Amino acid sequence: MNETPEARIRALVRAELHALTPYHVPPSEGFIKLDAMENPYGLPKEVKDALLERLRAVPLNRYPDPAARALKARLRDFSGLDESFALLLGNGSDEILQMLLLAVRRGVMAPEPSFSMYPLISAMVGVPYRGVPLREDFSLDVPAMLEAMAAEKPGIVFLASPNNPTGNAFPLEAIEAIVKKSPGLVVVDEAYIPFGGASALQLLPRHPHLLVLRTLSKLGLAGLRLGWIMGHPAWIEVLEKVRLPYNINSLTQAGAAFALEHREVFAAQIAAIKAERERLYRALLSMGFEVYPSAANFILFRAPGRGESLFEALKRQKVLVKCLHGSHPLLADCLRVTVGLPEENDAFLRALRHG
Repeated sequence: MNETPEARIRALVRAELHALTPYHVPPSEGFIKLDAMENPYGLPKEVKDALLERLRAVPLNRYPDPAARALKARLRDFSGLDESFALLLGNGSDEILQMLLLAVRRGVMAPEPSFSMYPLISAMVGVPYRGVPLREDFSLDVPAMLEAMAAEKPGIVFLASPNNPTGNAFPLEAIEAIVKKSPGLVVVDEAYIPFGGASALQLLPRHPHLLVLRTLSKLGLAGLRLGWIMGHPAWIEVLEKVRLPYNINSLTQAGAAFALEHREVFAAQIAAIKAERERLYRALLSMGFEVYPSAANFILFRAPGRGESLFEALKRQKVLVKCLHGSHPLLADCLRVTVGLPEENDAFLRALRHG
């Protein structure tokens, strides 16, 4: 009898992978899409036309610059990174998370709830993961983190600030307290730093085992898939050893470098998103929801006893948000809504009232 594919998979694939499910992105065609923390604004026509002209000159028959030198120079200037530190680029920040977990021994630790890719990529590469609950108000429980680090001595601690999915930024004093006591590497994930919070970049000179991770996705360039990590050159050199060659394609290199020449466009869009965030926050409060302050481009709110049913009611009205109920005990009946265009936010609020 011939062996079935399933039997061979069971024999060859690592046991921990059998429990995983592929990362799922719900279909959104025909919906007002407020579930993925994207910048809702596109590029102005004149900027888009100029970008297309720049991309026409990219030689697609040639491999990209493996070191992405021009783009790195733009990102260093954009980030305000001192020349004494180094940076590495990834195909989105997710690839950099994977590099980190391929390179560093021992386990991974992060406060929870936080970015879902921390435990997911840990499981993918076979690294033990430990989550430490945030406080009920989603603030960082520093004593609990310090106790857990002392007991388990993780190789990496991830701190997302502003945090996804809660939206709050952690005080630098709390972050530095964890960095000081960490027995391994600390990575501060600043995906949402354009929208609020204090950057941990200023802590780099005092802590060589600290790295700061960023992305262009939330700024308004999610389709380019570009992340970068900054820190001591010795750590960046380690990560270079697990970086696949040519991981940043030529179109991304050219497109991102061009976009960084037009920062004023994104600055105006960020200001508009922050203004809409405040309007949404006040509207949700006035409707009686438990609403959590946000330093990101989304808002977390709770509908006690009806989180799932409200999510389904919004879907029936073609408004897609993120239902977090069931993902963590602290997120019972919670929904997360991305700040959209003013008219999208209006449609979301109308759907809530009818829900």
